[in-house]
Amino acid sequence: MNFKEESRMKKESEITKETALASKPEGGRRPTSGFEVNARRPRFWAKHKTEAVLRLLRGETLELLSRELGVTAAELSSWRDAFLAGGSQALAKPNVQDNAEAKRLNAKIGELTMANELLYEKIDRLEQNRPLAFRRPKK
Repeated sequence: MNFKEESRMKKESEITKETALASKPEGGRRPTSGFEVNARRPRFWAKHKTEAVLRLLRGETLELLSRELGVTAAELSSWRDAFLAGGSQALAKPNVQDNAEAKRLNAKIGELTMANELLYEKIDRLEQNRPLAFRRPKK
């Protein structure tokens, strides 16, 4: 190979590299993505979500935290909203009337359950032609 052929081949290879890079968005890999395109997203448990929300509430920016964790800003916002809604429910005082009503209804359920059991036993005895109750003989 002579010098002219070598220089022509180098120019052709440089041209193909330039066109390949120009056809890709941002000249190649996307710098904003922390994870590969085909890689699985990390799974966030409640503990991790809580830590992320607390970091948001302490003043970290939503954009930086979303990039660091590889989660969308909308998802982080929904975690924060759910966290704050749960906190307000936990701070609400329980209603005393609701508690008394629940106790009364539970007592009623217990009475009805016992009545049903006694009726089922009575039905079994009738089907077996046995006396309903054991009686003392009269003197």
